[in-house]
Amino acid sequence: MTRVLLLGGTTEASQMARTLESAGVDATFSYAGRTAAPLAQPLPTRIGGFGGADGLAEYLREQGISHVIDATHPFAVQMSRNAVEACTAAHVPLLAFERAPWTSGEGDDWRMVADVPGAAEALPETPSRIFLAIGRQFLDVFAARPEHDYLLRLVDPPEVALPLPCATVIVARGPFTVEGDLAVMKAHGVTHVVTKNAGGVGARAKLDAARALGLPVIVIDRPEAPPRPVVRTTEDAMAWLGHSACLGV
Repeated sequence: MTRVLLLGGTTEASQMARTLESAGVDATFSYAGRTAAPLAQPLPTRIGGFGGADGLAEYLREQGISHVIDATHPFAVQMSRNAVEACTAAHVPLLAFERAPWTSGEGDDWRMVADVPGAAEALPETPSRIFLAIGRQFLDVFAARPEHDYLLRLVDPPEVALPLPCATVIVARGPFTVEGDLAVMKAHGVTHVVTKNAGGVGARAKLDAARALGLPVIVIDRPEAPPRPVVRTTEDAMAWLGHSACLGV
């Protein structure tokens, strides 16, 4: 009997949830709990961590999970490592539903860096207006560059004081549009953009807006993910499960 645990939090995870629900697959959607008001899903939903790889393995056994689909953010690499370890221990097949990374094109001015500290080091020496589009987890790294004025776009309002001495916060949830991001960057006088190479379409608008404005973009490369089967579409994920994506529609 098929019983799926879908590790979510991305646009692709929501797409996968709708496909599983439409196909009548017994599945549970799991949020890590980093967002105060996560999007509602058409599947039974659990929120919060599992207690590491051991806790996840125990959950898989207790709940009779037959398959795990990891559709977490490409930078949530610790969760992906836990999923590999837990599925190996519980003898449960694992699949990653992963969005393709962004690639630069004609007119882009991208400066690739290996990690978040590398992005902070790559900022200009002169005070600038930085659109820091990396979420809220690593803001303390940029506290070492207090000469800059930062524009942050967060899903939830900050609950504690930000570590940046000069920062403006926009509370908004994607997907975003090129027109909207052009307006934001112009209104706030953005001179540089910093982003993780998350991939997908929901947050790409800032890259197209930066190209249109001729702005340099510091792009943080993805951390190395653990080896596991990877697909890019819901159809391929459903084929892996042994179902048709059109089943039940």
